[in-house]
Amino acid sequence: MALSVDIKKQLGDFCLETSFTVENTVLALLGASGCGKSVTLRCIAGILTPDEGKIVLDGTVLYDSAARIDLPPQKRQVGYLFQQYALFPNMTVRQNIAAAVRDRARRQTVTAEKLRQFQLEAVADQKPWQLSGGQQQRTALARILASKPKAILLDEPFSALDSYLKYQLEAELAETLEQFPGTVLWVSHDRGEVFRNCRQVCVMDQGRSQGLFTLRELFHEPVTEAAARLSGCKNYADAVPAGSAVSLPEWGLTLDCGKPIPPDIRRIGVRAHHVALSAPHAPGAFPCDVLRVVQDVFNTIVLLRPETAAPDAPPLRMELSREAWYAAADKRHVWIAIQPRDILLLK
Repeated sequence: MALSVDIKKQLGDFCLETSFTVENTVLALLGASGCGKSVTLRCIAGILTPDEGKIVLDGTVLYDSAARIDLPPQKRQVGYLFQQYALFPNMTVRQNIAAAVRDRARRQTVTAEKLRQFQLEAVADQKPWQLSGGQQQRTALARILASKPKAILLDEPFSALDSYLKYQLEAELAETLEQFPGTVLWVSHDRGEVFRNCRQVCVMDQGRSQGLFTLRELFHEPVTEAAARLSGCKNYADAVPAGSAVSLPEWGLTLDCGKPIPPDIRRIGVRAHHVALSAPHAPGAFPCDVLRVVQDVFNTIVLLRPETAAPDAPPLRMELSREAWYAAADKRHVWIAIQPRDILLLK
């Protein structure tokens, strides 16, 4: 069941322009807060109306500004899991699920089936305020699946849960989604959550989608700085292509990339754990002054300034094990190496 989205929506000073097509998989909409992820979901669900564009689900046009088509939410066959679950407060768990079953003849059977599937039989006659956060989420998911949707929209599904519940419920949700035959859109700003649960990623930055990535592409070959930041990269610098190397004016360095550099490269990224201690004067190594050392929970974070860097250049962040930093002979002045394969080339 393919979902195709190509829409624009203006909300005050914010402009959403998003375009992607996904079919029968779990797609993450990944981006910082306020980038338009939830607005995109609301437009697909019919809660918000785009200003222009088109949304098609499994061959059915949900919205088309040119053809003046705008199906109401109840006819879109889209299940939406809100951050706060949006359960009917005056209904029991059983009644909340039953309300989603359109076929009256099968309502009781489907409701009983979903109560069993989501282990809600013991609380079937309780109301939402009597449930734990996990039980509320399972009730909301049971209600969604009882409506037989063709697509499921998850809006940061664990934001309302305590951290100690999150991983158990995440595993339960992943198991449920494996059995779902349609498309799932999973809104998140948590790259770990995305890596564990999604198959493709649509990066969003300041209201604009930046195309689809596989997980490998996002974490190993991001093509924009926004994608690299969302994948966890910490170090960035302006770059000038120089054959098979890049010149970094801010740091006063030229780094070998081991391959021809496209002319449209403007920035580079380096993950903090790819910045490594090196022997003095080793090939490709460069000296740095240590600006600050921070002990993290499991690692040591070292902020560095290359000797050749401009005074206002951004620091170079290195993350390494506590044992490796402890073994460093000089903790005020170190030699650093970055392997060509670890330099992210960004447009």
